[in-house]
Amino acid sequence: MSKSLYERIGGDSAVRATVIKMYEKILDDETLAPFFDSIDVERLRMSQVGFVTYAFGGPSAYTGKSLRVAHRDSVRNGLDDTHFDRVALHLKTAMEELQVAPDLIAEALAIVETTRADVLNQSP
Repeated sequence: MSKSLYERIGGDSAVRATVIKMYEKILDDETLAPFFDSIDVERLRMSQVGFVTYAFGGPSAYTGKSLRVAHRDSVRNGLDDTHFDRVALHLKTAMEELQVAPDLIAEALAIVETTRADVLNQSP
């Protein structure tokens, strides 16, 4: 059996480092930061670690909200494809800075792309 993306990128420590770095970039992005004004970012980071662990095939007991529910208010406040693309770019850049192999970054971004319709509350 082949290893999951979670295992191949380095497991829990790699996922945590990626999420922390990604959110630093997101919160410094004036286009994205307003969506996080009333959010407990530290709680969100921990929830995101669980979600990314799950999405990348790692051991996870993710019990957070569904993507549609979690992003519903943001979509009502204008979250769209442009914002989704910026978050994906910040993930890519964070992974590059952490020296994740390009093929693993591409695999991660492909997984992220599968969540677009749910994040943006679009029809599948």
